[in-house]
Amino acid sequence: MFDSYSGYRLISRLVIYLLLCLVVGLLIGEVFWILLLGCIGLLLWHYRQLSRLNFWLWHDRRLTPPNGSGSWEGVFNGIYRLQGKNRKRVSQLAFLLGRFRQGAEALPDAAVVLDSEHNILWCNKLAQLLLGFVWPQDNGQRIDNLIRHPDFSNYLKLAEYQEPLELAAPLSEGRLLEIRIMGYGSGQLLLIARDITRVRQLEGMRKEFVANVSHELKTPLTVLQGYLEMMQSMEEPGSPNVRALDQMQQQTSRMRSMVEQLLALSRIEDSGDVDLEVKVNMSQMMDILRDEALALAQKQYDVTLYCEPGLDMYGNEVQLRSACTNLISNAIRYTEPGGNIDISWRKIASGGEFSVSDSGEGIAPQHISRLTERFYRVDSARSRQSGGTGLGLAITKHALNHHQSELMVSSQLGKGSTFSFVIPPNLIEYSQPETEKVTE
Repeated sequence: MFDSYSGYRLISRLVIYLLLCLVVGLLIGEVFWILLLGCIGLLLWHYRQLSRLNFWLWHDRRLTPPNGSGSWEGVFNGIYRLQGKNRKRVSQLAFLLGRFRQGAEALPDAAVVLDSEHNILWCNKLAQLLLGFVWPQDNGQRIDNLIRHPDFSNYLKLAEYQEPLELAAPLSEGRLLEIRIMGYGSGQLLLIARDITRVRQLEGMRKEFVANVSHELKTPLTVLQGYLEMMQSMEEPGSPNVRALDQMQQQTSRMRSMVEQLLALSRIEDSGDVDLEVKVNMSQMMDILRDEALALAQKQYDVTLYCEPGLDMYGNEVQLRSACTNLISNAIRYTEPGGNIDISWRKIASGGEFSVSDSGEGIAPQHISRLTERFYRVDSARSRQSGGTGLGLAITKHALNHHQSELMVSSQLGKGSTFSFVIPPNLIEYSQPETEKVTE
């Protein structure tokens, strides 16, 4: 049944058949007619075998093909063997598909497979619970016909899937979903929907707690600082309590600064999207930053400030000024007296760049990625000594996120650091200046 194909065997059988026909023709003296009848009989026999094969392929329900003979034996056997291979391959694919579906069902997120036209090919049970799909009735349906939300339709239309989309759950407005879409397979998309309601609630509780605690701490700190100032004024110059009162006053001022920065961070986080159509006069803001930098430097640093004339931007002036002030104060705080502080606002190819460079000790590479975390300090002892709270760069990060930018840090140990950010061209307004302005 499973003899392999042999071309030699087929040719030998044909030659033997024709030789027999030739011998019979020679015996009866009719070679031509005997050969013709033999060929016609051979064709009829082949047609019979072909008819049997055609009937089995289209009408017969048996899995095994009919038994063949002669040259057709290899054809039937080959079909049977190929059929067995296909059954084995289908079984393997079904097993892998079953394992994939089991894994997809075990995911803690809703998973939906889409084709290039955003038609649903498959979804797991969690997608049915979170997104309201009915499987398999929704097979082949366009997903935007089932999730009818303008933001989601626009998200699909733009096809910019680098950032996730937060959307109210279709079945419950009290639930918030984070939707991500990514390429999957050949011309397919994989949609992942995650319930982030609890995460957002906890984040809101944290923000509210920090804001409330910070607000409640302002009054007792003010009272404590007032009494410390009064006690300091009552002490004699040589009193042993002067040093203790000075340290208490210093720590109270540091704690009050931390509370104020916590409140500022809470306000920036709760502000949501800022109005990016308000024009900010950068020349005026840079003048204010220059005065603040000179006041902080107290003539102990060489401060240089450059502002490119006519280069303004759009955004929230309060948040931008807070971000710039934090970068300048950090540069002065972590640079030894006599160092250089270079501040600039200039036009570059990718927009407008604000940068602050110092000649301080620099930052080790392992610390750079964590600088914007709350309360993170490279040198805790030095931060306490200089009055740092560990919140300045966190405030800067959130302020820049509202202006489509991010903080960039370049530093080398022993050679100083450069903190900068680039405002994109769509938030920049540039008018050709007559003269340039350099302030020191």
